[in-house]
Amino acid sequence: MKIIGRCNTISREQHQINDDIRAREVRLVGPESEQLGIKPLREALQMATEMNLDLVNVAPTAKPPVCRIMDYGKFRYEQQKKEKEARKNQKVIDVKEVWFRANIEEHDYQTKYRNVVKFLKDGDKVKASVRFRGREIAHADLGKKILDRLASEVAEICNVERAPKLEGRSMIMILAPKSS
Repeated sequence: MKIIGRCNTISREQHQINDDIRAREVRLVGPESEQLGIKPLREALQMATEMNLDLVNVAPTAKPPVCRIMDYGKFRYEQQKKEKEARKNQKVIDVKEVWFRANIEEHDYQTKYRNVVKFLKDGDKVKASVRFRGREIAHADLGKKILDRLASEVAEICNVERAPKLEGRSMIMILAPKSS
């Protein structure tokens, strides 16, 4: 026989179970999803106990609250399996950063450009930064030209999520891959 209230500590904020339910009457749903009608809470708890199952409040905002007779441990296990599967199927988008200098040489620029393209094709966002050292900050327009050139060259595979903007000693632009 199940102990009433055995799962109360697992997830109080998600579902009210057995003795945690605070309502006079509940709309009762059986273990096979059959409607059992509106019953007093005490009678619903007794029916659940007789079936060696739990009474779970699945719709606490309804009038009267909807409670279902089920094996709460099995229900929680199924929910956790579904959540785990959903997490496994979602794509995590990383933000990769590529640094440029205001006086970058053409070959170095091409190498970094290829990295940006690779990151975008992999589905990651790219944070392109031009770092200024010393008095280079006076030539922020050079950094803007570099970032604008990069944005125009990768325009067909990405969107500019954030336009080039000077922040401290760096000018930053964020590129997001176009969704296919």
